[in-house]
Amino acid sequence: MKKGVRFLVAVALMELASFLASAFDPSPVQDICVGINDPKNAVFVNGEFCKDPYLTVAEDFFYQGLKNPGDTQNLVGSNVTFVTVGQFPGLNTLGISMVRIDYVPYGVNPPHIHPRAAEILTVLEGTLLAGFVTSNPEHRFFSKVLNKGDVFAFPLGLIHFQYNIGHTNAVAIAALSSQSPGVITIANATFGSNPPINPDILAKAFQLDKKVVQYLQVRFQ
Repeated sequence: MKKGVRFLVAVALMELASFLASAFDPSPVQDICVGINDPKNAVFVNGEFCKDPYLTVAEDFFYQGLKNPGDTQNLVGSNVTFVTVGQFPGLNTLGISMVRIDYVPYGVNPPHIHPRAAEILTVLEGTLLAGFVTSNPEHRFFSKVLNKGDVFAFPLGLIHFQYNIGHTNAVAIAALSSQSPGVITIANATFGSNPPINPDILAKAFQLDKKVVQYLQVRFQ
C-alpha cells in the first residue's frame, strides 16, 4: 500500500513539474534560431521556422521600430507598439519581447492581461499610475505612482493597466517574458467579442441593465 501511495505521489509531482515547465516559452535547443517564413531547409521551433544559422547576420538581431511615438489619437489616448517575434524574428526561442507605450495627458493603457508573460515596465517620460489586481477570491489591488526612471512589475496573467496622471505626454517601455506574450483587453474582449456574448449573460455577470450592456456592445464592435 505504501509503495502504491509513493508511486502516485511521484507521478503527481512529475505531472506538476511538467506543467510548470510548459508554462513559459520552451528553452532553445541551439544558440540562435531566427524566425523565417520560408520552410525550405528550415527547422520548426517555438512556432516559427528557423533560418539556417550559417545564413544568419547581425541585422537579424537588430530592430529600429521603437524610436517613433505611436499614434495616440484614439478613444483611450494611448498606443502600444509591440516588438514580438512577429515583428522581430530574431526573438524566436529567446523568450523575451518588448513594447513601447505612448500616452497623451490622462491617456490610459486599459485593463488587460498577457496570458503568456509577466511584464516589467520602466517610465521614460511623464508620470503614470500603474496597478494590477490579483486573482479570485482576494482581488487585491496593488498600485503605485511612477515617475521618470521608476520600474513596476506585473505578474503573469493578472489584470493590469497604466494611466497618465500628468499634464504632459508620457512614454514607457516594457519587457515581457515571452516572445509572443499575447494581450487580452478586458473591455474589448467582453463587450466586443465576435460573435457578441448574449447580453443577458453580461447583464447578470456585471449586474447591469441589459440596455447598458447592449449600448456597450455597440461601442466596442
